[in-house]
Amino acid sequence: MAVPKIVESFTGSVNNVTLGATKDDGGTRTSKVTVGGARNVVYGGSFEDASAKPVIALDVIDTSPEDWPDVLSEPYKDVLGSPADWAKKCVEELGADLVCVKFDGIHPDKADKDESHAVKVTEEVLKSVGVPLVLWGCGNDEKDNQVMPKVSEAAKGENCLVGTVTEDNYKSLTAIALADNHHLITQAPLDINIAKQVNILVSDMGFPLERVVAFQTTGALGYGIEYAYSIQERQRLAALTGDKIMAMPVICDVGYESWRVKEAKLTDVTGWGGVEDRGPMWEATTAICLLQAGADIIRMRHPKAVATVKNLIDQIWQ
Repeated sequence: MAVPKIVESFTGSVNNVTLGATKDDGGTRTSKVTVGGARNVVYGGSFEDASAKPVIALDVIDTSPEDWPDVLSEPYKDVLGSPADWAKKCVEELGADLVCVKFDGIHPDKADKDESHAVKVTEEVLKSVGVPLVLWGCGNDEKDNQVMPKVSEAAKGENCLVGTVTEDNYKSLTAIALADNHHLITQAPLDINIAKQVNILVSDMGFPLERVVAFQTTGALGYGIEYAYSIQERQRLAALTGDKIMAMPVICDVGYESWRVKEAKLTDVTGWGGVEDRGPMWEATTAICLLQAGADIIRMRHPKAVATVKNLIDQIWQ
């Protein structure tokens, strides 16, 4: 006797978010990306219940990174000093769906670059590629409040994804993203209650929740992945059961978290295998875990890891 298949249905869904503005939309992008839309958990329900195909945003750092291990910087050695060329390589050679410009160079403890540098990088990357952009600040509240509004203005009309805003630092960037018609990343430190609070705060400023993408601080394999997965899963279940405050697509910062753990980058360790394979595998495994929890946008770095994850996505999301 055949066992009947039980399909759990949900009353809610994840918002659809479309990034990028083509000429018809008043922008200069040659493509747009839509994420979200899930009406069930990953692998749950019918094919029609699945989310839009998850996408990969490849990182481009505004200044040549000094803390990357050789195995990670080697594939980009010819473009590390040029964000525009770096972005072009990510799109044309590595198949990036999005380019994430990470403004590490404006951080006071790093290069401490000013807003003119950030604006120039933004403009150059916009000219070099046609995919939508993610514009990600340095994480220093004071410097981001000073620089990121100028970055947002430089990309006005391009419908970028801009961030991040937190519970204690959301007003400036929320206001400028609203004025420049961008989407917004709301950030929480692996805490579903704080995530909800940040979404409420930006909504109270008049920012549409339909233009929000959520970011929970990502944990890498072996360094909090189980907790990150759990929080991600709870957030998705909240959306599917009808919580409109939590119905956002999700972005995860897999590249940064994966490549700062020792297992991904240490060389000459007996029994661990070559770092040229181990590092990309660490990043790919972290990404794949979070895709199972419902991640919609994955920020990545190493080409080998990107190829692995893109192959998985293409097999599952037909």
